[in-house]
Amino acid sequence: MTMPEPHHPKDANAPSPAPFESWGRYPSYDAKITPLHWQTDYQPAIAGLHNGALPVGMGRSYGDSCLLKDGNLLVTTGMNRLLAFDPETGLLTAEAGITLAQILDFAVPRGFFLPVTPGTKYVTLGGAIANDIHGKNHHVAGTFGCHIAQFELVRSDGTRRLCSPTENPDWFAATIGGLGITGFIPWATLRLRPIVSRKIEYEGIQFHGIDEFLDLTTQSQNIEYTVSWVDCASTGKNFARGIFMQGDHSSRPDILKPSPAPKLVFPFEAPGYALNHATVSLFNTLYFHKQIHKRVVALQDYEPFFYPLDKVLHWNRLYGKSGLLQFQYSIPWEHAREGTIAILHEVAKSGIASFLAVLKVFGDIPSPGLMSFPKPGITLALDFPIKPDKSFPLFQRLADMTREFGGRLYPAKDAAMTASQFQTFYPQWQQFARYKDPLLTSSFWERVTGDKLNL
Repeated sequence: MTMPEPHHPKDANAPSPAPFESWGRYPSYDAKITPLHWQTDYQPAIAGLHNGALPVGMGRSYGDSCLLKDGNLLVTTGMNRLLAFDPETGLLTAEAGITLAQILDFAVPRGFFLPVTPGTKYVTLGGAIANDIHGKNHHVAGTFGCHIAQFELVRSDGTRRLCSPTENPDWFAATIGGLGITGFIPWATLRLRPIVSRKIEYEGIQFHGIDEFLDLTTQSQNIEYTVSWVDCASTGKNFARGIFMQGDHSSRPDILKPSPAPKLVFPFEAPGYALNHATVSLFNTLYFHKQIHKRVVALQDYEPFFYPLDKVLHWNRLYGKSGLLQFQYSIPWEHAREGTIAILHEVAKSGIASFLAVLKVFGDIPSPGLMSFPKPGITLALDFPIKPDKSFPLFQRLADMTREFGGRLYPAKDAAMTASQFQTFYPQWQQFARYKDPLLTSSFWERVTGDKLNL
């Protein structure tokens, strides 16, 4: 099970120390990069370390949760073997460095699909667990962790635990959404879902304003996948217009085959001025009106439905050398409507338009992780090009507004959350800290807790 990796921050065999980039490309820190190819590589790799370590996968987190400044990054993508599969139950056991893309290449031809998938398939199984990722079907399937049957957790002292909802359940809960710092996951068992077709029965519906979005959400509760693109640059009568996208796996049997490898590559670093309010506003207008009719129905392949950006490798170069900040909140239903409207107004007023703006709802299926991000309400994800004098002040205003509305931000997407904000968003962080491995840490954890290793 090997495939060309469409994104790897740096060659895992590069001289150490070396820069290691997250997908947002900010911040960029040097670290000693050690590739892990076998499960048995972990203990020798950490022997004698005194400046901390962090297991990492594809580096698709947007901020510094996959970084460790001047520390040791243990890159797991060489551990990508399938270990067991039961076609009767859909239970697949694999090493934690396998990517969701590699799982799909194996599973789809056999009539199975991921139970939950984010907007990219180029994340590892271990990373999906560490960030308890969510997808377009949260309202009916919950988070990725809801579909993990078990995994092994190896501590830096050599202790090994089998973790599941019934065996070591406290360690299971701490590790799902646990940012990769409770221990090393060598393998995990995931419950796949059956499919008979690659196709999605798709419907796209134009809407104007948050109230129309909420009405569509209510009408679509029995649809498995729902997500919206929202125009966060327009004001007036076009404020918060968007396209509501929903779909189900087709029940009509079709040829099941792996996806072809992507061929498009974003070829250069875009200049810093490329993404500005004018260009993003123009894009938003064209994108909204590309759907000529208010409602469109189609049968489409799952790739463009779930992974539209994956067809262009290195698309993060669009934001230039400075990189991007992603802001993603979850605001509970009590304040979700007013909070979303207020934040979208603040973004439109700022003049820093988000090129990618994704709006959807979280359902009430509880996340199994102690530190999991989703909770019932509305979630909005925005990508901002980094303009130091404007982007960071805006981010702080939006984070403070999120706090005022009782919401929280997503650690996997964060590069600027303050310690005060994090500790308000996640008051259980001190309880979680009891499960942290003494050797493992990240730049994110040190930034938001002040907990520096002193080995």
